[in-house]
Amino acid sequence: MSISKKVVVAEKAPKAIGPYSVGMTLGNVVYTAGQIPVDAATGKIVEGGIEAETRQSLANLKYVLEAAGSDLDHVVKTTCFLADMGEFAAFNAIYAEFFTDNPPARSTIAAKTLPLNVRVEVEAIAYIPEK
Repeated sequence: MSISKKVVVAEKAPKAIGPYSVGMTLGNVVYTAGQIPVDAATGKIVEGGIEAETRQSLANLKYVLEAAGSDLDHVVKTTCFLADMGEFAAFNAIYAEFFTDNPPARSTIAAKTLPLNVRVEVEAIAYIPEK
């Protein structure tokens, strides 16, 4: 049996800002690129600090997953990048709103500088449930 690789096209999420795809599927597994707090409608970084940036990054992640046929409930692993670990508690509070039951495995890493100088970036691995 051949497993095919497909690019995820997510109309609601911001477009990639470089030579990469916002997501890829391999069989029933979804791999997302890191999602940053850019509002797809305006193309601008949301204002409001770490809380607003986290909320937008996770909303963008949700849009990519939905475009692939998955959702936040089927995420098995996230990797989160913070520009300032001093904002971890505020980030964590918003993250908990998106992953309420059985949260995925997670790594959170401090990064000196993130794309477009944002405060947060989140990537995920999820599966596409059988219909």
